[in-house]
Amino acid sequence: MGEAVEIMFGNGFPEIHKDTSPIQTLHSNQQDCHWYEETIDDDLKWSFALNSVLHQGTSEFQDIALLDTKRFGKVLVIDGKMQSAERDEFIYHECLIHPALLFHPNPKTVFIMGGGEGSAAREILKHNTIEKVVMCDIDQEVVDFCRRFLTVNSEAFCNKKLELVIKDAKAELEKREERFDIIVGDLADPVEGGPCYQLYTKSFYQNILKPKLTPNGIFVTQAGPAGIFTHKEVFTSIYNTMKQVFKYVKAYTAHVPSFADTWGWVMASDQEFDVDVSEMDRRIEERVQGELMYLNAPSFISAATLNKTISLALEKETGVYSEENARFIHGHGVAYRHI
Repeated sequence: MGEAVEIMFGNGFPEIHKDTSPIQTLHSNQQDCHWYEETIDDDLKWSFALNSVLHQGTSEFQDIALLDTKRFGKVLVIDGKMQSAERDEFIYHECLIHPALLFHPNPKTVFIMGGGEGSAAREILKHNTIEKVVMCDIDQEVVDFCRRFLTVNSEAFCNKKLELVIKDAKAELEKREERFDIIVGDLADPVEGGPCYQLYTKSFYQNILKPKLTPNGIFVTQAGPAGIFTHKEVFTSIYNTMKQVFKYVKAYTAHVPSFADTWGWVMASDQEFDVDVSEMDRRIEERVQGELMYLNAPSFISAATLNKTISLALEKETGVYSEENARFIHGHGVAYRHI
């Protein structure tokens, strides 16, 4: 018989699971073996061995867990979905932040929707052209415990160029009078009942976000899983929605090991993305303080060169994201579970 093993199920909270299967018995050979288990789909789960649970709870807006895993270090989980892992978050955040800033001729001001863990702000502040970063996250609790536990971002949180706002990003962006060179969507994945799926809609992009960009402005957002089996969940519809609002839209992807999938990002502008490889590397050398761990010009060109399956899916996508016609990845947010 296998020993009882504590598993973090999809809602981010532990249950005691006892199983007599051979696989479970192998895991139970370790004393006090604790696991985090994320449900990726009805027939697919992804598990990590834990050192400890640093924080878990439910805020006004979402379930939150901060875990210390054996393989990926500290891991932030929101509404049962891994948001970033200490060991490989640099892949996600470098891909999210640097392409848009490097394509812009002289980025000075940035508005981050979400980004409460501080990693997006950290990457933006590496650029010596930046004068102001507004980070607007809806959840004070997420920001507070990330500031406490994710010490890699301590300097970013203390930087005088950073303005931290705890508020709904839609309302905050709408009320601001200034425009921004870059707007970043570092949002949680759109799950039914989650706090941010409205920030992926055409009406939001068209009526609120785009008017807050400067003439050369660029919008970039994380766009969910973009693998062979997962790209139609939200990635293709987010891309097509942005095409309805902006003249130029560019999608790119990278494998993120802790996500167990290829991930997607989409950036958009009314100015063409025409920076070549040599110019991008020159801008990295001139603008970025310190070494990037993942991104350079050739790797970005590779990331934006999509395989045939994904390219055709983006080309054929007709869905436009709206509040009435939203797509969600597997899982549910706090609001849905309280219905």
